[in-house]
Amino acid sequence: MTVNTRLPPPVILLFAVAAVWGIDWLAPATRFEAPWLAPMAVTLAAAAAGVMLAAALWFARQKTTLNPMHPERARHLLTTGPYAISRNPIYLADTALLLAWALWLGNAAGLLMVPVFIRTLTRLQIEPEEQALAHKFGEAYRDYCRRVRRWL
Repeated sequence: MTVNTRLPPPVILLFAVAAVWGIDWLAPATRFEAPWLAPMAVTLAAAAAGVMLAAALWFARQKTTLNPMHPERARHLLTTGPYAISRNPIYLADTALLLAWALWLGNAAGLLMVPVFIRTLTRLQIEPEEQALAHKFGEAYRDYCRRVRRWL
């Protein structure tokens, strides 16, 4: 089964990052300041990077593909490590990076891109991935989906 994905997830993230930046540029009146914004943004970005690294290393450890454009090439169904908490820890980390960027800019309107990003990523990437993995791994994948949430 070939997956019908349109854009690699990092490209979707870059579009969302650019959109938040554009919103900040176009709507400076929606900026807000708070002393906790920068430390929270940095902490969130660092945590996201850690989750992303752990998840990527889990792929390598299991000797399966990390390429999100071809989940049908997966050799193993990952259900342990970070994948025991979220079916999509890398996409969760991408979302946290976007949120960190919006917080760093301190633009309330920019925060609106986070749910748009989640919906876009779900529609363009996660749903086709899930179809491919269900086709490849059958009942084992469906059981995994019943035990572990898509996000958190």
